[in-house]
Amino acid sequence: MGIVAGLESSAEYTRIVVCDVDSGAVVKQGYAEHPAERDDPQSWLLSLGRAASSGQFSDVEAIGVSGQQQGLIALDSAGNPVRSALLGHDRRMQPAAADLVDALGGRHAWAEAVGSVPEAGHPVSKLRWLARSEPDNAARVAEVLQPHDWLVWQLMARPSRRTTDRGEASGTGYWSAALESYRPDLAELALGHRISLPEVIGPAEPAGRTPEGLLISAGTGDTMAAALGLGLGPGDAVISLGASGSVCAVHHEALADPSGIITSYADGTGLHMPAVRTLNATRVLRGAAEFLGTDVAGVSELAQASSPGAYGLVLLPYLAGEHTPHLPHTAGSLHGLRLESMKPEHLARAAVEGMLCGLADALDVLRNRGVQVRRLFLLGPAAGLPAVYTAAPAIFGTQVVVPRPGNYAAIGAARQAAWALRGGSHPPLWPAPECEVFDPGEDLAAGQAVRQQFVTVREDVHPGAFGA
Repeated sequence: MGIVAGLESSAEYTRIVVCDVDSGAVVKQGYAEHPAERDDPQSWLLSLGRAASSGQFSDVEAIGVSGQQQGLIALDSAGNPVRSALLGHDRRMQPAAADLVDALGGRHAWAEAVGSVPEAGHPVSKLRWLARSEPDNAARVAEVLQPHDWLVWQLMARPSRRTTDRGEASGTGYWSAALESYRPDLAELALGHRISLPEVIGPAEPAGRTPEGLLISAGTGDTMAAALGLGLGPGDAVISLGASGSVCAVHHEALADPSGIITSYADGTGLHMPAVRTLNATRVLRGAAEFLGTDVAGVSELAQASSPGAYGLVLLPYLAGEHTPHLPHTAGSLHGLRLESMKPEHLARAAVEGMLCGLADALDVLRNRGVQVRRLFLLGPAAGLPAVYTAAPAIFGTQVVVPRPGNYAAIGAARQAAWALRGGSHPPLWPAPECEVFDPGEDLAAGQAVRQQFVTVREDVHPGAFGA
């Protein structure tokens, strides 16, 4: 018997979930928004204090930390931030990322070096941005941490040892998931001088203890923590439906991808989590909603009044260009217009199917590299739209699981804390979350026909977009 806490520090808030070590049952919670600027690390500490102000950490034996991914806190030689944090979603770094791609010799060189190609979100791109945009600050940088690393360090009263985990390290652009090691030369290439990088520790290895004696686990990024909270394992994949989309899967090895379409992340258990990103997910539904004079729920309702195939309409959903396939400067397009198909319900259906087929393209990138997918988890508010979860199993050709909305990153952080506390070769077995499960069933043939029609149109408009 005992309790552990999971701490989720997002871009906007801190959430604390306290769980029973053995059963995983949630026994208490805490929540607070960041009170000041969201790029101010002190604001994260203030919201943590408020979230824990009702005794959430009382009697807790261990704490796990989940943090917003790919933020960068640059520290000087005294361990103080040289500026406010650079957050993961900061788009100012895109020119710096492109500059870095060229500096190493192209996308293939980066994919071979660390399993990913620099984009605006990567800390390595933020280092290059600092060097180009704030050279005085860049010159003072002695070491760097990501948000979860920094919070772990603060909880332990800033010891001389700084740590991170495989999951966070794999998103930096200077750590290779395949080699399980840093490429410090790439951090130096970006910033212009050598810096200290946190020690990468194993998923069950404690980072240390607080001055009061509480054990602090390794912690990880929010995506890896959510996978722990959902209990994902080999054969499971996740599609996250934000404005853009991502597809990731639990796999036994890192995937080398010379094209850079696959990003080789590590997970929070010692396995790997290859991921493929799309630029267009719920933004497609929102665009359709605006065009049709409704909202996203209205698009779902209209789409259900149509039928699979949308009376021949096919929407290539590249409204923001596209990453998968690599078509950064293209636009979306609507095909198959006939008099009988020019109705709101068919356009709505084409938007839903186009979004799902674009994500199916990303999923197929992983499948074609040997990733087995037996269950596909749909996450995000759009996953709860009836038109989405009823069409998805047949289009993806697999069982689709829609978890009940929950605090999975915080729960995953708590599960990691329990693992570090109790030891063992695997994280503790906690009950699976409540989910709705949808199978392709008799709709499989119709869904695969929709998928094939989409591929035919995509190849006609963008021949060879996926290469050989």
